[in-house]
Amino acid sequence: MSSFSLPLHPLTSYGWDDAWADEFAPYDAEGLLAGRVIRVDRGQCDVVTADGVMRADTSFVTPNDPLRVVCTGDWVAVEPTGNPRYVRTYLPRRTAFVRSTSSKRSEGQILAANVDYAVVAVSLAVELDLGRVERFLALAWESGAQPVVVLTKADLVPDPATLGHLVEDTGTTAPGVPVLPVSANTGEGLDVLEAVLSGGTTVLLGQSGAGKSTLANALLGEDVMEVQTTRDVDGKGRHTTTTRNLLALPGGGVLIDTPGLRGVGLWDAETGVGQVFAEIEQLATHCRFHDCAHTAEPGCAVLAAVDSGTLPERRLDSYRKLLRENQRIVAKTDARLRAEIRKDWKRKGAEGRAAMEAKRGRR
Repeated sequence: MSSFSLPLHPLTSYGWDDAWADEFAPYDAEGLLAGRVIRVDRGQCDVVTADGVMRADTSFVTPNDPLRVVCTGDWVAVEPTGNPRYVRTYLPRRTAFVRSTSSKRSEGQILAANVDYAVVAVSLAVELDLGRVERFLALAWESGAQPVVVLTKADLVPDPATLGHLVEDTGTTAPGVPVLPVSANTGEGLDVLEAVLSGGTTVLLGQSGAGKSTLANALLGEDVMEVQTTRDVDGKGRHTTTTRNLLALPGGGVLIDTPGLRGVGLWDAETGVGQVFAEIEQLATHCRFHDCAHTAEPGCAVLAAVDSGTLPERRLDSYRKLLRENQRIVAKTDARLRAEIRKDWKRKGAEGRAAMEAKRGRR
């Protein structure tokens, strides 16, 4: 039996379990050390192992694919000796949080691996941007993690009725997702959040100024993450956190804090978008045409729901926007889909020209 499958292993608090032990068994036989990446920085990473935290070189695992580089949250096999020590490989990821970069090359960027919960921090110090919440949730669902929306700075909304409405409004954009109002200053809601996150790996996401670092410090029970004030004009903050760090929570589980994300681009997240807009996907099953685009087709159940007021038009607009964006990203790397999109454009162009000709003929 591998020594890593014994109970109370030093890495248990970082998420090590029997399934990881089985995956690691071949590398254990080679004398390599198991560890979890807690920070990555320019070809180097910090890895926590049974022998403590060590610095390791990741150049041995540097493929051309940016989604296959070593990242925070990975379980890796590290050489036990050497200067430098090298990460030889990482174990197959259970989940991965990926977004598209701002690069025109349409590359994906992996933010965290082997995550159980994706906490989307949303500040109540500014007006709720439900579209941005939906965007974060699409990426969270696509990663394979369970999303949780945390409305931070809840103490800035002293009226319980108003706070209740904000929670309700957010809940309508997040079907199947817990929405928790939390204040790091007063401690409101922290006990509930700690109970939800205990025993798993959590990635903390949100814009700069959303209060992620303050929330992380509250969950960790000490001031580990640097905190800066937000601008009074728009409630936005500067990038307090500049790297992704994995830290053990005192109540169990681990937390990966991430830098504030100005851009949250989708990356092949069609399934995630479908889960965020589950009610629209369900309505679509009752449309007359199976390929209904929910624009002007007869017998469209989605448009009927908008007309009746049961589906907010904002939700449908957001759904269309995210699907279009995701399709553009996928098309840049999928030749077959590009061809299908061009064919669809030509069809719509022909239909438009035919409609114009018919209109001229009636004059």
